[in-house]
Amino acid sequence: MLSNVEIKARVDDPVRFLQRAAELSQSEGTVIRQRDTFYPCSRGRLKLRDLMDGSGQLIFYDRPDTDGPKLSRFSISGTSDPAGLQAVLSSALGVKGRVQKERRLFLIGQTRIHLDQVEGLGTFMELEVQMQPQQTLEDGQKVAKGLMEQLGVSRDSLVTGAYMDLILEGQK
Repeated sequence: MLSNVEIKARVDDPVRFLQRAAELSQSEGTVIRQRDTFYPCSRGRLKLRDLMDGSGQLIFYDRPDTDGPKLSRFSISGTSDPAGLQAVLSSALGVKGRVQKERRLFLIGQTRIHLDQVEGLGTFMELEVQMQPQQTLEDGQKVAKGLMEQLGVSRDSLVTGAYMDLILEGQK
């Protein structure tokens, strides 16, 4: 399985965050629209990501629900028929829920920085430090913490779970 060290946090000032991310990455970022359908599974999370351009990805990932930089292990399989795969998975497994978002992606070294506008939830950021085989968890956490500081992300704004968890909590 592949792995990364990631954090997720609420963003109170998206304009300021966008400016910092653009400065650090020396780019305006790439806008990506995504619709994730989550399915029940015995451990971790299983989602089908529809990239809304005729392509998609089936993604399984497992990570602790804690704040701060944490290790996420994942597997991804691409598809050119996300609607067909969604129909099969939904029939077989049922649907846990859906998350729709507009994401702006920035790349800094081995890290993917996302500024996400999540329908029904608000604005968030994610850091995904893509781990190299020789790197330790501590190496990835150090990179994530450094970028948190450069981007002005406070520990108070950190989120522990996935967007799907926040949506389900709001429905209770």
